[in-house]
Amino acid sequence: MDSYLIQVNGRGDHAPMLDVHFKSTGNTISPGKVKGRKPRWAVRASEMSKKTFNPVRAIVDSMKVEPNPKKAMISLSLGDPTVFGNLPTNDEVTRAVKEVLDSGQYNGYAPSVGYQSCREAVAAYYNCPEAPLKAQDVILTSGCSQAIELALAVLANPGQNILVPRPGFSLYKTLALSMGIEVKLYNLLPEKAWEIDLEHLESLVDEKTACLIVNNPSNPCGSVFSKSHLQEILAVASRQCVPILADEIYGDMVFADCKYEPIATLSTNVPILSCGGLAKRWLVPGWRMGWILIHDRRDIFGNEIRDGLVRLSQRILGPCTIVQGALERILHRTPPEFYHNTLSILKSNADLCYAALSAIPGLQPVRPAGAMYLMVEIEMEHFPEFENDVEFTERLISEQSVFCLPATCFEYPNFFRVVITVPEEMILEACSRIQEFCEMHYQGVEGAQDLECDK
Repeated sequence: MDSYLIQVNGRGDHAPMLDVHFKSTGNTISPGKVKGRKPRWAVRASEMSKKTFNPVRAIVDSMKVEPNPKKAMISLSLGDPTVFGNLPTNDEVTRAVKEVLDSGQYNGYAPSVGYQSCREAVAAYYNCPEAPLKAQDVILTSGCSQAIELALAVLANPGQNILVPRPGFSLYKTLALSMGIEVKLYNLLPEKAWEIDLEHLESLVDEKTACLIVNNPSNPCGSVFSKSHLQEILAVASRQCVPILADEIYGDMVFADCKYEPIATLSTNVPILSCGGLAKRWLVPGWRMGWILIHDRRDIFGNEIRDGLVRLSQRILGPCTIVQGALERILHRTPPEFYHNTLSILKSNADLCYAALSAIPGLQPVRPAGAMYLMVEIEMEHFPEFENDVEFTERLISEQSVFCLPATCFEYPNFFRVVITVPEEMILEACSRIQEFCEMHYQGVEGAQDLECDK
């Protein structure tokens, strides 16, 4: 009997070994039994997959409700600006991709962090004296979602915790829990246009806190932080020596009466990983082009975080090369009026929606300042037949065929989120139906108390 030693994907001083024996029979070798192992099927899902949980999908998928067949469905739930065709990207953007495709020069593999010329283009686009950038400060990713994933993976270890806004984008929690990272939720304040409760935020920091996520402009709130509030956030991070992961995918998507400040331009010492991409401002979420901008003026990250991001990016071979090839032209040829027109439509829709919903008894919308959303409080005491925001939105679908996301999806019950990228006539029709629904179910305080007593 011949014996062969096979090493299996091991490294370090304790590489796993399989001692495998083969029986020789003439000119053939047949495998015998693996030493110490009885063969049997035992295929199980990984622990990481079991820990992966998307609260939006879990809640929406459990809402087994049929819309009213007499009314056409109006979905105000999906944060995809392309759904209804009323917000196309600019011709220069599509022309840039067509030119690259026709050139045949971008059909192969790119470096995992992106082509050097493309990283230079992004660095040049976002570079400013307050937050200087070079090509080596840019990591290109497959959408902003992967940028957030890489940033979390490089900053936090299993067993550590991160600070996440409430209400906030559900992906942060989905990614963190799958990595074994604890999520601590800090409160945003609707009465202060969704500013951060800074005292609550700072109270959550401990020796295991790996980073603070700041989402500005906000999904789901549509809020935009002022310069002074961003400086207050930075002061907390500086005192506690906690780096910031800035989700700025809606950067510059703010209405005319507001100003967007990238948080890195205000930081003197807090290191920041800023995540962005083409998806929202250029209205091409399916193109999957994102980036991480490394801001580290005091060299706190040093080479370790940069090298870590490079290694993590090697798990996949970078974002789409066709879009990379078009990136410089997209950034520099898109005419300013395209951005202006997009924001004008969003602002008009936001104003219409806010005004219409403000006039409905039992609802309290919070005026947005940017992004593509607004949040609406449900005064649940006036709708006592509904247990919570999930039940409220379920009935809104079944009776009026209007689908809004319950804010339980964002860890913030008794609110719902409205997407404002739909055509104007659909916004008006949806608000009219929401009004009809609320008028049907609204109870004054006395009526609500009577109904409670009857239960």
